[in-house]
Amino acid sequence: MSEDDDTLIDGFLIYLRDERNYSPATCRAYASDLTQFADWCTRNAYRIRDLDHRALRGFLAELDAARYSRRTVARKLSAVRSFYRYLDLIGEGAGDPASVIATPRLPQRLPHVASSELLRRLLDAPDPDSATGLRDRAILEFLYATGARVSELTALDISSLDLRSGVVRLVGKGSKERIVPLHRLAVTRVSDYITRGRPALVGADTGEALFVSRRGTRLSSDSVRRMLKKHLAAIGESSGLSPHALRHSFATHLLEAGADIRSVQELLGHVALSTTQIYTHVSTQRLRDIHHNAHPRS
Repeated sequence: MSEDDDTLIDGFLIYLRDERNYSPATCRAYASDLTQFADWCTRNAYRIRDLDHRALRGFLAELDAARYSRRTVARKLSAVRSFYRYLDLIGEGAGDPASVIATPRLPQRLPHVASSELLRRLLDAPDPDSATGLRDRAILEFLYATGARVSELTALDISSLDLRSGVVRLVGKGSKERIVPLHRLAVTRVSDYITRGRPALVGADTGEALFVSRRGTRLSSDSVRRMLKKHLAAIGESSGLSPHALRHSFATHLLEAGADIRSVQELLGHVALSTTQIYTHVSTQRLRDIHHNAHPRS
C-alpha cells in the first residue's frame, strides 16, 4: 500500500469513528476490507484515486476466484463505495468507480427464532442462589424483554435503568438512544441481581457498569455469548442459539402476538422499516408451516 493510500484510509477511519460514531468493531471491519483493496491496487499498479469501474471489476473477480461468499464480497464492495464517497466529500475523489457496479444478490437469510418453550427453560436455567446465577438470569431475561443488542447490554450503566418506571435507556448504532420498557419479571430479575448479585462481583474497576464479570470488570460481549452457550448446554439444547437470536425472537414473538411493525421498529432501534420487515417473513413462514401441518387437504 502506498503512503498516500494509507493516509487516505486512515483519514476515512477517523471520519467513521469521530463524525459517524461507528463502533470500534465496524471500524476494524472497514480497515480490514480497505487494506485488502489497497494492497490489490498496489499489486496491480493502480492508484486508488484514479481507479475506474473496469479496474474495480478486476478486484471483485479476484475475490470471486478466491471463493469469498457473496455476502463477504457485498460487504467489501460496500466498504469501497463508502470510501470513495468520503474522498468526494473531502475533495480528493475523481468519481466513484463502484457507482455503476451492482451489489451481488444475496440469498435471504431468515433469523433464528427460539420457541417459547425453549426460552422458558433457558431463562430459568441459571442458579438464583449465586451471584453469577442472578446476573445471568437478569441478562437473559433482559435480552428477551427488550430485544437489545449484546453490545447495548454490555454498555449499560446503573444510571441507564429506571426500575421504578420500568424503562431502560439503550444506546444503539450511531450513538442513537431509545427508551425501551421492561416487563414486571424483567424488572424483578434485574432488581434481584442489583441487590443481591452485583455487590458480590464489584471491584475497583467496576465503575458504573451494570453487568459485571467475576473479575469485577464490565462484562464483555464475548462473555455473554459464552454464558449463553453454557446455559444452553445445561438444559441439553444444542441449537446454537446466540444473543442476537434472542433479539430476533423478541421481535418475531411481538409481531405474532399482534404488535404493529412500526412499534417493533422503534423498540429495536432500526432506522429503516425494511430492516424490521424480515421478521414479518418469519411470522408468515410459521403460519405456512401451521397451515401445511394442520389443514386437512394440505
